[in-house]
Amino acid sequence: MQVIEFTRNKRKPRRISIHTYIIFWLRPGISVFYNSRQPSIPIYFTTGNHNDFLKKLFGRKSRYRLTFRTWPDNIRPVKLHSMNLKISLPLFWAILLCVTAHAQTDKTPINHLQVIGSHNSYKKAIDPSLFRILQQRDSLRMTRIDYSHISILEQLDLGLLNLEIDVYADAQGGRYAHPKGLEWAPGQPPFDPEGVMLKPGFKIFHIQDIDFRSHALTFKQCLEQLKQWSDKHPTHYPIFITMNAKDETIDKPGFTAPEKFTPAVYDALDREILEYLGARDVITPDQVRGKQKTLEAAVLKQQWPTLKEAQGKFVFILDENGAKRELYEAAHPSLKGRVMFTNAEPGTPEAAIRIVNDARGNVALIKNLVEKGYIVRTRADSDTQEARANDKSAFEAALQSGAQIITTDYYRKSTHFDSEYIITFEGGGFSRENPLFTGKQ
Repeated sequence: MQVIEFTRNKRKPRRISIHTYIIFWLRPGISVFYNSRQPSIPIYFTTGNHNDFLKKLFGRKSRYRLTFRTWPDNIRPVKLHSMNLKISLPLFWAILLCVTAHAQTDKTPINHLQVIGSHNSYKKAIDPSLFRILQQRDSLRMTRIDYSHISILEQLDLGLLNLEIDVYADAQGGRYAHPKGLEWAPGQPPFDPEGVMLKPGFKIFHIQDIDFRSHALTFKQCLEQLKQWSDKHPTHYPIFITMNAKDETIDKPGFTAPEKFTPAVYDALDREILEYLGARDVITPDQVRGKQKTLEAAVLKQQWPTLKEAQGKFVFILDENGAKRELYEAAHPSLKGRVMFTNAEPGTPEAAIRIVNDARGNVALIKNLVEKGYIVRTRADSDTQEARANDKSAFEAALQSGAQIITTDYYRKSTHFDSEYIITFEGGGFSRENPLFTGKQ
């Protein structure tokens, strides 16, 4: 997460004197804090999806400068008791305006939120020695996967509200424990020193035998990390997690053949989500459908949970088409009893969230879907191409379309090649109220 520090132009940070432990909640995502380790501190506001809102209150003519910084580790939010503040009149009115907006923001449905997230969020870099060998065999393909991410927890700390996870089924355990890439380039750092890949359960990586390093080797580890972070930030906005059920084979000798997804395997995936996150922390299709006959009917009647109702929760989306999607939906009309939403076609009972990766060619389509009530995921970049060319046309199209979820590999600049390409909303944040609904587009 990031914060905005209000300081007077050309002066030291504005400070407030505190008589006791306090936190003054202004609205979801905006708060005034004090530093529990010091008798007086600067005023901090979380950026969240409020950058534009705060910039209007404190524009260029203001005495206050906005400084974007990392959330200080030593801030400990506690309940409001009492305080003795000395602040200027403009700042007082800014706080008052934030307070009056609290109730309105609480009632905002989650499909009116717009967020930036990461693609293949778990991915570590391929070891350089292996990458050189693979590049000699297929330079174009290697160029497309030449990226990596900071840890999932670090991404959440930055404020990303969308993650993408690839899962491979491994009912017996050990299927992916010995990637061939380790044999092709000896001397690489240890891959799985704890031996978790030998145990039964879903595994997380990009491509078998080639791109196998991950910040969470198992889905269980990933869910435990999400749970740990969520428990420490119980009022966080909903986090959208797109899931790919990976079982594609590589038609070359020696590569590991993945286990196929079946309805029973999907059942196990649903159970794992509920077991390690908890049913209370997951927004399911049943909850959105409510008393409507179909999930789509509820979506078209704008029955998504509000931001208040969705605090501290996760939304899972199965990003699959054709037979793999149909296997998940089979015997579950309107996704009854299922944990994940699917990329179902509009006009079907299961339709709620759509994956439209090409924003440039589908601005009107996406906008139409969003206005009807669907949530749409699209991409700002893919295969490193936009980052290498510093081309933001796909991101600009995504913004114009009003798609609620925009994924990127570059919420930070690339560490694999020189490029100034980076994807954030104006002001540096990763979430905001969707301009398509606020009329500010």
